[in-house]
Amino acid sequence: MSIFTVSEQKEKALAERMEKLGVKEADFRETFVRSSGPGGQKVNKTSSCVFLVHVPTGLSVKCQRERSQSLNRFIARRLLLDKIERKEKGIADAEKERREKIRRQKRKRTQRTKEKMLRLKHMRSETKARRSLVSPRNLDE
Repeated sequence: MSIFTVSEQKEKALAERMEKLGVKEADFRETFVRSSGPGGQKVNKTSSCVFLVHVPTGLSVKCQRERSQSLNRFIARRLLLDKIERKEKGIADAEKERREKIRRQKRKRTQRTKEKMLRLKHMRSETKARRSLVSPRNLDE
């Protein structure tokens, strides 16, 4: 008998993914709380929101997408496996990329680059200096 109200293929795929990541069902701590938001009296009366914690890593997920508790349990497991996979594989998230970009920007420039920038600054200032205003005395001559 199936634990979740999903097809056997989806449940089998979830089990294979858990096995591949080395996650056991015993590693999860699962609690049920009342949902909030849309869903009418159903969500107000039943505890269909699933709060799932992976004890070894400390990662947690709260899922209340559906009105069905069993479907929320399945979705919560998938979301938690996504988090575990991201953590294990070290996929660079946006925050890590942002920090790396700032690090590159603050990196010290080479002496050659500094000299080139200084040369360009001097050339620019000379160009601007040559743009002096023409005085009326010079026009009469």
